[in-house]
Amino acid sequence: MDVNINVRKIHLKAFFQFNAVIINIVEDDMMLNKAESIKDLKRIPGVGKSIAEDLYSLGYSTIADLAGENPEKIYESLNNITGKIQDRCVLYVFRCAVYFATEKDYEPELLKWWNWKNKEYPGKK
Repeated sequence: MDVNINVRKIHLKAFFQFNAVIINIVEDDMMLNKAESIKDLKRIPGVGKSIAEDLYSLGYSTIADLAGENPEKIYESLNNITGKIQDRCVLYVFRCAVYFATEKDYEPELLKWWNWKNKEYPGKK
């Protein structure tokens, strides 16, 4: 009887060690994917590390994910998850980001986030 208990303990220990290794591999892969996503999102004019991380936390992992989205809803979602109202400039950056992700031909002035202050992005979901 004692032998069976010891064998089970060894199997359980090996099982948990194996699971810990798998969890570490998955977490490392997720961190790599996050880093790649942040790098991609930072290609958007006006988007730095902080805004890229905000977008990532909202579920946007690529520029293409922003295509056709509603910048006002993105802004509201960020306000909700942070529990505070973000500066309106963040909304302007989101408008610029959606424009950049959606359009193929850009007006150079619309790639500057501050030019979105009094404009709404027309293609809203």
